[in-house]
Amino acid sequence: MAPRITPVQTSQEMPRSTTVVVIGGGIVGLMAALTLAERGIPVTVLEKGRIAGEQSSRNLGWIRKIGREEHDLPLSLASERLWAAMAERVGADVGYRRAGIMYVARTEAEMAGHRAWLEAVGKALDARLLTPGEIDRLVPGGTGGWAGGIHSPTDGRAEPTLAASAIARAALSKGAVIVEDCAVRTLSMAAGRVAGVVTERGEIGCDQVILAGGLWSRRFLGNLGVSLPTLPLVASVLRTAPMEGPTEIAVGAPDFSFRKRADGGYTITQRGAFIVPLVPDSLLIGHRYLPMLRAQWRNVRLSLGRDFVNDLALGRHWGAAATSPFERVRTMDPPVNEGLNAEAMRNLVAAWPAFGNAVIEESWAGTIDVTPDSLPVISPVAKLPGLTLASGFSGHGFGTSPAAGRLAADLATGAAPIVDPAFYRLERLSS
Repeated sequence: MAPRITPVQTSQEMPRSTTVVVIGGGIVGLMAALTLAERGIPVTVLEKGRIAGEQSSRNLGWIRKIGREEHDLPLSLASERLWAAMAERVGADVGYRRAGIMYVARTEAEMAGHRAWLEAVGKALDARLLTPGEIDRLVPGGTGGWAGGIHSPTDGRAEPTLAASAIARAALSKGAVIVEDCAVRTLSMAAGRVAGVVTERGEIGCDQVILAGGLWSRRFLGNLGVSLPTLPLVASVLRTAPMEGPTEIAVGAPDFSFRKRADGGYTITQRGAFIVPLVPDSLLIGHRYLPMLRAQWRNVRLSLGRDFVNDLALGRHWGAAATSPFERVRTMDPPVNEGLNAEAMRNLVAAWPAFGNAVIEESWAGTIDVTPDSLPVISPVAKLPGLTLASGFSGHGFGTSPAAGRLAADLATGAAPIVDPAFYRLERLSS
């Protein structure tokens, strides 16, 4: 089960027309809707299940610049500025804290990677390399043994269970319409461009559509003859009861990570391993991920089971009058891999023994949509004029959502883009 989010009273009625329809009530779609509503542009968000029911409430809540690719950094920097002002913007605490992020390394090879990033990308930021002694001072109580680390004191965190709800309420207060349990089956086209969307409850006319469907965007576009290469990756997470911990800094090690929560507990995961379910798309586009797999093969745990059959049963093509896959699966809720969570705790306790006293209160899993280059697509879809895509965030969607949602809104309405969108174009992934 997903963590429980702060409830939001959404709309019961669906309008017959609007200016922009946002497909998907995750945090990127909600940020796009808030941006549009603040600009006085009529917008309706349609969510097949509940807002933030999938990865938007299940992620770790990290907001980071550290480790970003050079051309992805402007989106992170813009998002950091927007996160800093989010509480005032939405009139509620979203849990944003600029407490810092640190990566620790066990080997000189790992340190060489941090040095290379710092020299190529991070030298203009506040990130710096750490000695083992500095790690012990910043995160006391550890058993040591680190080769070193890297630290950005201005990186931070926010709370996934608070943020999406606060953003949704702010968008509603500014005139946005949000409808839950309303799946969009397909687009309505007229004169060669988008004229509306066809939902399970009927059709809504509109001028523009933003598709922010997360892991479902590939299937939605495939039904329209557009290829978006993404594959699923499943991460398992746990949270502890409130406890005394070693630091407010979020720490990532090769085989665990932890970060302080607003409720006083910690969010923990096995950072060094993830589950890759084998599905039909693995056979169709899996070869495009071979460079990534070669670089991270130690982290990959392949899973062949019901995922393949269940995915196949959902179907790839359907008509506007037919029940869509999005109605058959309202919320993707993968099972928790308790083995990975147990690994995370063992590794963490070995490094910082204070976590041996942790009481685990909840665990969950989430499915991440990953592109071959681990960068999102925030881009018009040339084959379908009037459609803007914002998906494929590869585990970075929460942290970059304020600027990503704004960029999608900018592109959909012709406003000056908040960052250069060239690196996020769909065409870069054309095979």
